[in-house]
Amino acid sequence: MDIRAIFFDAAGTLFRVNGSVGETYARLAHKHGKTVSVQDLEVGFRRCFATAPAMAFPGADAAQIPRLEKVWWHDVVQQVFAPLGPFPGFEAYFNALYDFFAEPRAWQLYPETRPTLTALQGRRYRLGVISNFDSRLFGLLDGLDIAHFFDPIVASTHAGAAKPEPAIFQHALAAHGLSPQEALHIGDSYDMDVVGAQNAGLTPVLLDRSDHKQSAEDALVVRRLDGLLAALEAREGQSGDGCP
Repeated sequence: MDIRAIFFDAAGTLFRVNGSVGETYARLAHKHGKTVSVQDLEVGFRRCFATAPAMAFPGADAAQIPRLEKVWWHDVVQQVFAPLGPFPGFEAYFNALYDFFAEPRAWQLYPETRPTLTALQGRRYRLGVISNFDSRLFGLLDGLDIAHFFDPIVASTHAGAAKPEPAIFQHALAAHGLSPQEALHIGDSYDMDVVGAQNAGLTPVLLDRSDHKQSAEDALVVRRLDGLLAALEAREGQSGDGCP
């Protein structure tokens, strides 16, 4: 069956933190009276983010989601700083940090993001986002001037399920009445994006920007987003089909 829709992960796939998480955490902490090393914060964030519960609130009332999202992040950041000694200004710091990451200037697009999206849209693929992100995602995509490429934009906190659960992928498919075989999903996490897409029946693509060059026997691996264009051209050439 032809691929008609392409879904993208967000952070680490379409855009990245401007600088690094550790640098941002350290800079804002210093402004709030706490001096900590970038390395300690980088390591601490990776550890705490990886062990945090899924960022999804099944059954939650829509009006409560922004509060639940902020509580979720408060717990993560508090755990990052817990081993680093007293931080009397933590609450003010956290509020400033949370607001900062809602701003487009905190992030940057990968150089090939917009050209790749433009090329795919020109070939009439339906484009969407499936991300374990919170409500700030909608404003970020708009502020980075790429929101207009996507329909739907599915954030885990609004879908009530997070990758790799099949339900979040099914939520995106239902927006256009697509079958899983008609959709491809690309992201930078094997566990979340590849396994999640496979479990939901979508074609997975792993985006690996790392220096150590991952490989995956059960998924196509590309090094940049624009590698997806060549992969789709090859797929169409093999099938003899044109653009959808």
